[in-house]
Amino acid sequence: MKKIIKTTKVFLSTYYAYMLEYREELFLWMLSSSLPFIMMGIWMEAATGGKFALDTLQFVRYFLAVFIVRQFIPVWVIWDFEREVIEGKLSPKLLQPIDPVWHHVAEHISERFARMPFTLGSILLFFVLYPQAFWLPKLGNVLLFLIAAVIAFVLRFLIQYTLAMFAFWTERASALEGLCFLPYTFLSGITAPLEVFPELVRQIVLWTPFPYLIHFPASLLVGLPVDFGRGLLVMLAWVAIFLGLNRWLWRLGLKQYSGMGA
Repeated sequence: MKKIIKTTKVFLSTYYAYMLEYREELFLWMLSSSLPFIMMGIWMEAATGGKFALDTLQFVRYFLAVFIVRQFIPVWVIWDFEREVIEGKLSPKLLQPIDPVWHHVAEHISERFARMPFTLGSILLFFVLYPQAFWLPKLGNVLLFLIAAVIAFVLRFLIQYTLAMFAFWTERASALEGLCFLPYTFLSGITAPLEVFPELVRQIVLWTPFPYLIHFPASLLVGLPVDFGRGLLVMLAWVAIFLGLNRWLWRLGLKQYSGMGA
């Protein structure tokens, strides 16, 4: 256990220092996740003259929560892993007594801490511009939100890391992420809360992993009615599916990788 804790500290401190070297890029990455604020303006206008399940204030708070959730779950492992396979950089990592995935996990977690000052500054600026939207979430909602956000990150990471396994067979595995980007954008709650979807569509979408990446934790934070028990079970089911698929593809991929002379 002491060895695991020591290794974890070394990984996190190393990748945190690495991320601090790219503070400007982190700021730009954070700005690139400002789509929820654009959609917020659109839905505020729509709520003014239309009848929706949410009012204007709820739309404002919801899209702020979406922005916050998106600071937890950005994942880029498919591009890093693809490059490692193509350039042969995966080979030395396979010689280490630790699964290469933990390098990527440590890098992603460290990046969350490195971008935190920018995130907090953006939230403060938001409340300066929209003081009427300020609220203090209940402690219970915050705890449930944190649980959901952590599992959402795990699920998002597993989905992309599973797609990254196809880098063993193709040089453009990252193109698969592009195919997932459209359903992720429109079904996760980034562009619209699921409350504005038709009932039948919403019930179907709730069986996919996408709404649990954004909408589910965001709704918990702002206090919108969601079934936490069902949502948690669906998330864990998808985590188990992608974890199993990932390990299967990993074993097949290593055979393919060694067959290429690596």
